Amino acid sequence: MVSFVSREAEGKIDYEIKYRPAYSLLEVHLPPESVIRAEAGAMIYMSSNIEVKTHTRIRERGIWRAVKISLLGGETLFVNDYIAKNKLGIVGFASAPLGDIAVLEVKEDRGYIIQSSAYIASTSGVVLDTEWQGFKGLFGQNLFMIKTSGDGKLFINTFGAIEKRKLREGETIVVDNFHLAALSTTCKYKVKTFGGLKATLLGGEGLVTVVEGPGEVYIQTKNPMEFVNWLWRYLGPMMHRDSGGNWSRGISFKWGL
Repeated sequence: MVSFVSREAEGKIDYEIKYRPAYSLLEVHLPPESVIRAEAGAMIYMSSNIEVKTHTRIRERGIWRAVKISLLGGETLFVNDYIAKNKLGIVGFASAPLGDIAVLEVKEDRGYIIQSSAYIASTSGVVLDTEWQGFKGLFGQNLFMIKTSGDGKLFINTFGAIEKRKLREGETIVVDNFHLAALSTTCKYKVKTFGGLKATLLGGEGLVTVVEGPGEVYIQTKNPMEFVNWLWRYLGPMMHRDSGGNWSRGISFKWGL
């Protein structure tokens, strides 16, 4: 087991990231009466003294912002607050993608823009919002949409391992959109096509983001759409549509070399 442990000042949360980098799990140690907020469905286990309060993002930031996060960001309207009662509490979190977990420090002067599926949890001082790029849906790509601000810790999950790049003032990097996990709000960014129209449609890259420093860029090593397409190569021949247009498993497919 490979793990990373953060030991903070008394009264602050401790956390441990286990099983890195492929099957990462976030374990949070909460002092009495402290709270961690997480996406609905992210909890794996918790100690018996943890109290859970479920509410919608409407309570947090108003109905329009909640709907934006859900529809544009691909996130659920619901979040859970995990509160340690009377003594130290422990909560374990994980997300659907097979990959690593990163801990980002959100400050008043530096937030992060993260991929819509990357959010796992955050401390109570972190605020979630949406970042509209104007390119959502172009060529079937769903760009990162969640913008964070405030003051606290933000935990994100990536598909694959994490490559962190620190950009100096004026330094740039070009990242495929499906590999871009997060970037700090101090960066400037521009979404563009990969080469010309022919390269965009046929070159296998689609859209890319040009990021200019200063700031941090977090890149995930695996592309979820490439994985889906690879998996469909094997599952597709096993599937067929019924009379209602629904997909169901066929019985004629035979594995072989």
